Amino acid sequence: MLIIPAIDLKDGKCVRLKQGRMEDNTVFSDDPVATAKRWVDAGAKRLHIVDLNGAFAGKPVNASAIHQIAQTFPDLLIQVGGGIRDINTIQTYLDAGVSYVIIGTKAVKEPHFVSDVCLEYPHHIIIGLDVRNGKVATEGWSKLSHHDVIDLAKRFEKDGVEAIVFTDISRDGMMQGLNIDSTVALANAINIPVIASGGITTMDDIEALCKVAGEGIIGAITGRAIYEGTLDFAEAQRRAENCN
Repeated sequence: MLIIPAIDLKDGKCVRLKQGRMEDNTVFSDDPVATAKRWVDAGAKRLHIVDLNGAFAGKPVNASAIHQIAQTFPDLLIQVGGGIRDINTIQTYLDAGVSYVIIGTKAVKEPHFVSDVCLEYPHHIIIGLDVRNGKVATEGWSKLSHHDVIDLAKRFEKDGVEAIVFTDISRDGMMQGLNIDSTVALANAINIPVIASGGITTMDDIEALCKVAGEGIIGAITGRAIYEGTLDFAEAQRRAENCN
């Protein structure tokens, strides 16, 4: 299993939000490339990068920083989300060396877009389903849809997406632990990999993940915990690699 460090970009800086609220942010670094190097040096095999401004603007805002990270670490798997709502944006990111693009709002609002881009860019499309009380949120988590997360995930599985990033918004940035039950329920309902997100706080969460490692969960994204020091990333990755 992979432990995937998150780099959330706002105004060119690395920040963390609480429950997706842009006004409730903590700045951890003003150097995204140095932050990426920190996690690569600690053993990260994959990075999760989100353009927070882009998620609200509906188009990339921090793309230059993301391109710099991809070019600095050409062998690193990088997945990028936030404001990816057209084919040109996908093409630009992939050309820059990004491995996977994460589609969220566009996927929920226009599901046919997902089938189109899966055909155009096979093995590069991940869907981000950000959920509050079982319903999927859009527009940088500012709006709640009426879509059930499992129903949507099944549809996108048929379209050929690589994986689903499942985030429990209520726990994101709150240091309350993962919603293991909901994550496992989703993983059991589909046959494509699930990446858990939202709430990882301590090694106890990594141990809880290891117990369900055989359920189709291939990794977990962590942000605030590794920046604030409640979770040692290198130790967490070593444990995750040896889940049994």
